[in-house]
Amino acid sequence: MAPERPHPVRRLRWLLPALLALAWLAVGAFAGPAAGKLSEVASNDGSAFLPSSAESTEAADRRAAFDDTDAVPAIVVAERQGGLDEADLAYLDAASVSLAELEFNTAPPIPPRLSEEAPAEAAQLVVLIDAGADESEAVAEIRAVLDEGRPDGLDVLVTGQAALGADLGEAFAGVDGLLLLVAAAVVAVILVLVYRSPLLPLLVLLTCGFALAAASAAVYALADAGVIDLNGQSQGILFILVFGAATDYALLLVARFREELDAGSDRFAAVRKALRATVEPIAASAGTVILGVLCLLFSRLESNRGLGPVAAIGIGAAFLAAVTFLPAVLALCGRAAFWPRRIAKARRRSRLWSNVAGLVARRPRVVWVTTAAGLVIAAAFALQLKADGTAQTEVFLTDVDSVAGQEVLAEHFPGGSGAPAVIVADASALDEVLAAAEVDGVAEVTATVDETGEVRTADGLVEIEAVLEDAPDSDAAMATVERLRESVHAVEGADALVGGPTAIQLDTLETSERDRTVIIPIVLAVILLVLMLLLRSIVAPLLLTATVVLSFGATMGVSALVFNHLFGFPGADPTVVLFGFVFLVALGIDYNIFLMTRVREESARLGTKAGTLRGLVATGGVITSAGVVLAATFSALAVLPILFLAQIAFVVAFGVLLDTVVVRSLLVPALTVDVGRAVWWPSRLARVRPLSRK
Repeated sequence: MAPERPHPVRRLRWLLPALLALAWLAVGAFAGPAAGKLSEVASNDGSAFLPSSAESTEAADRRAAFDDTDAVPAIVVAERQGGLDEADLAYLDAASVSLAELEFNTAPPIPPRLSEEAPAEAAQLVVLIDAGADESEAVAEIRAVLDEGRPDGLDVLVTGQAALGADLGEAFAGVDGLLLLVAAAVVAVILVLVYRSPLLPLLVLLTCGFALAAASAAVYALADAGVIDLNGQSQGILFILVFGAATDYALLLVARFREELDAGSDRFAAVRKALRATVEPIAASAGTVILGVLCLLFSRLESNRGLGPVAAIGIGAAFLAAVTFLPAVLALCGRAAFWPRRIAKARRRSRLWSNVAGLVARRPRVVWVTTAAGLVIAAAFALQLKADGTAQTEVFLTDVDSVAGQEVLAEHFPGGSGAPAVIVADASALDEVLAAAEVDGVAEVTATVDETGEVRTADGLVEIEAVLEDAPDSDAAMATVERLRESVHAVEGADALVGGPTAIQLDTLETSERDRTVIIPIVLAVILLVLMLLLRSIVAPLLLTATVVLSFGATMGVSALVFNHLFGFPGADPTVVLFGFVFLVALGIDYNIFLMTRVREESARLGTKAGTLRGLVATGGVITSAGVVLAATFSALAVLPILFLAQIAFVVAFGVLLDTVVVRSLLVPALTVDVGRAVWWPSRLARVRPLSRK
């Protein structure tokens, strides 16, 4: 008898997975280059991120009446211990002439000015760069000119806003190179250790790569069209989020796929069942993170607002790749994806989580009270976190010329030389404003003049420059600007506004603090609502949200100790707390969702206690693996020598590990077991008995 032929539909089951895989290959081919082009549409200019209502922004708008083009100062400072000689002065005069010939100048450089020591040991000259020019290229040209004919023993450095911006841009240059390489390598190593397979890690990495290609293409198009703002920070976080989220979703899907294969399903049926079982928690997880990061749209800082849609696009691309490309290639590969599979190791991991579940079952109240008490103690140290901002020169973790130049400048000249506070006021009140501007911390106050020496006016306004005694990005300088504003605002009829680099930094800090107090409650409300809809309960979402907030508090407490006493960081930007909260709460809820959707599924059959323990055993390994991957990928941000990114890397990495190892493994299961069926109130699951106790 001839063997029975497979049904035509069964023979074509490979067609849809093959088409999906080919479609993603096409996406990778056409969209992949966009990841390397994101730097072209990224901006790191802090003044562009302030809201229009900020005083420094309004002052800048008024200053436009005086000049058709804005200028960004680059300050050249030359120093020779023991005093400058005639050759040094001749070199500076020649350099000033050469710098005047560069195309990006808005005006001839301000001639060299000597320090007041006798003999003078330092000199400075100011180059005014067109704000529309590329700062990195302009500063590179200035440094190249200064290298020509420099006398031996004369130290010459370029600092000021332009040089700081150029050095910051250079620090972010590794976003689309080194950062991607490190993140991919970290994920690859962890996946090989988890799966002990050469093929499966490759499939997951391809999923991450295609997701990043799609996200980068979308972000590039929107940023190029001016729809969203992109900066180096957002670009780096996008890469890390895509890799971390796509890997997390892949781990959850692959774990369920392996369960179905072990249960005897063929590869196509196993993919269908695995996708059916995991698409809801993966979608809920992705949706929660998307909603969480979109809460940043309530920020008044354009840099924060820009991160919201950028991160949301990244998470959306990770979700699409994880539920389309990965299932397709798993269906095509089948069991071969796990070769050579180590069943014994998987069983040992199950025994580990069975032991953890046994501990939770025996002493649930002791477990959750002890765990919560430890987190509360750690959270108490969060009060030591210095999240009131840092000087711009302190954002670099490596030595850069602009910072060294600022130190030399502050040693020999008033700290604010070359970057004065700028007051724009009614011309009729010039004398009163000049007098009011002489507050503590101001070294010199002058009205700007034209070529004839007359005070410049435009539209009935006058421009006044106040040179600060302290470095323009220091706390002391910001305190001076606050005093300056209070004093000139009191002049009747002057309608005076204070702008300039220090004012921009002050307004940025104040806006960041406002964003933190407004956005954090919104994120909590959004995530609580999502959990209520997903779990169809009120009690469980309240408990889960409380555990995430407690975990965040403990993370910030540990971070404060590490930043202050181990790393010796000078402080932290307020956005570290805001971004840390958004990412930790949104991503921490991910693991709550992965655990509690499985617990709810098992509780319907086994009861809340048995269902919780079964869900813990079933998801413990995959959640821990996902947490390790996400922590490791965020740690990759530390390869960029930027203080903010190093702090975010530690906060999120430590917080995610704390969530997966302590909160999700002990605190949440123990709380659920101790509360019992009431945790599902007011859903039917809180009232009905389980269908089965097998």
